[in-house]
Amino acid sequence: MNEVASYRVSAIATNLPQATPIRACDITHPQPDQLPRRRSRVVAVMPAYNAEATLAATLADIPPGSVDDIILVDDDSRDRTVEIARGLGLRVVVHERNRGYGANQKTCYREALRAGADIVVMIHPDYQYDSRVIPHAVAFVELGICDIVLGNRIRSRREALAGGMPWWKYLANRFLTAVENFALGQNLGDFHSGFRVYRRAVLETIPFERNSDDFVFDTQFLVQAVHFGFRLGEIPMPVRYFPEASSINFRRSVCYGLGTLATVGQYWLHRLHLWRSSLFEPAQPTGG
Repeated sequence: MNEVASYRVSAIATNLPQATPIRACDITHPQPDQLPRRRSRVVAVMPAYNAEATLAATLADIPPGSVDDIILVDDDSRDRTVEIARGLGLRVVVHERNRGYGANQKTCYREALRAGADIVVMIHPDYQYDSRVIPHAVAFVELGICDIVLGNRIRSRREALAGGMPWWKYLANRFLTAVENFALGQNLGDFHSGFRVYRRAVLETIPFERNSDDFVFDTQFLVQAVHFGFRLGEIPMPVRYFPEASSINFRRSVCYGLGTLATVGQYWLHRLHLWRSSLFEPAQPTGG
């Protein structure tokens, strides 16, 4: 894409930060013939809000040939996100009003399933997550090792804080992830990543339409995945924290944390048959 290249030059001119270096397992930008051989249709989805400054850089780092289609869902942005996305040749869906992060993802996944995706990659278009990782994460799903792959931003405290993660966000992440691992019987390093890869069957099984339209959607989805028996894994994820990268403020983070704990509580109440929650009931089959 020539337009991608030109937009990438613009993005670099704005001095967007580079990803935190990976020492032990450095990720290079593979050529198409070096990518894991795929048999599945891979669709990337981007839940977007005011991403004009970072969209092109995120897109330009996606290794050529690693995805078959890219769908951007715009949640009533106030900037040129939609214009730039269309100029880059992306498939664009626009919400007529701001409906929230969870509602944006619901649209993303509906559109990806409609587009015939076998594997769905969700990545924020804010250039915080390193999109070069996509083919490596997809390979874990393609090979049948995992049903869901998350990008793990926190391999060590030093690396996370050096990458720009606020200390309060780091502490909250460590606490919530520890609670979730214990309560759900998992061993993940980061339950709260904005980079995720899903097998189609995951999206067809989990009743995500019943989830919150806000940020706690992410937690609800993973708790549901555990409930329905899907296999979760992760891959190291270089990240960048800078003003243009989307992030919720402290007050909303507190609400998110409380929502996370409430979701874990609902899971256990449902599992013990003390209180039934529709979040953990099978999704209704869609008409064909």
